[in-house]
Amino acid sequence: MFVQLLAATGVLAVLTIVPGPDMAVVTKRAIASGWQDGLRTVGGITAGLLIWGVLTVVGLAAVLATSATAYMIVKLAGAAYLGFLGVQALLQSRRSRSVASGASAPPSSGNPWRTGLISNVCNPKIAVFYTGLLPTLAPSGFSPHMGMALLVLVHAALTLVWLGSYVLVLAKARTFFEKAAVRRTMDRITGVVLIGFGVKVATSQT
Repeated sequence: MFVQLLAATGVLAVLTIVPGPDMAVVTKRAIASGWQDGLRTVGGITAGLLIWGVLTVVGLAAVLATSATAYMIVKLAGAAYLGFLGVQALLQSRRSRSVASGASAPPSSGNPWRTGLISNVCNPKIAVFYTGLLPTLAPSGFSPHMGMALLVLVHAALTLVWLGSYVLVLAKARTFFEKAAVRRTMDRITGVVLIGFGVKVATSQT
C-alpha cells in the first residue's frame, strides 16, 4: 500500500509542476500585487481542488465528465474567465506606463483568493482528471472513496507547496519585476498566456 501511495504521489507531483492556467493566474497576481496576494491566489486554487475532490468522491464530477452539455457550460465559463484575466493583464501593461514617469502602479482589482478559486473551479479538465485518473492510482488498502479522497488531499498539498514556493521565488526577484519595462513585459506575456489557455480550454474536446 505504501509503495502504491508513493508511486501515486510521484505521478501527481509530475502533473502538478507542469505549467498550466493556475500557474499563469498566480504569476499575474504575484507580479501585479505582491507575494501576499500571490499566496492568497494559491489558497483559492487549493480550495478549488478540494471542492473538485469532494464532488469527485460523491460522484458529481463523474456526471460532469460524462455530460457533454454540463462539460461545455463549465468549459466555456472557464475559458471566458481566463480570457478576461488575460485582457485585464494586457490592459494593466498599458496602464503601468505611468510608473516610469513617477506615478504608482495601479493596484490589481478583485479578491485574489476568489480569483484563484474561480479559475480552478471553472476548469472542467480537473473533473476528468480526478474521475479518470485517481481511481487507477488509489492505493488498494483503502476503499475506493477513501483512496481517492486521500489522493485529492495529496494533490492539494503538492499544489499548495509548489505554487506557494513559486510565489516566494518571484518575491525574491521583486526588485527586478518592479522595473516598469519588466513589469509591462511580464503583464503582456501573462496576458497572452492566459488568453492562450482560454482558447485551449474552449477548443478542447475532452
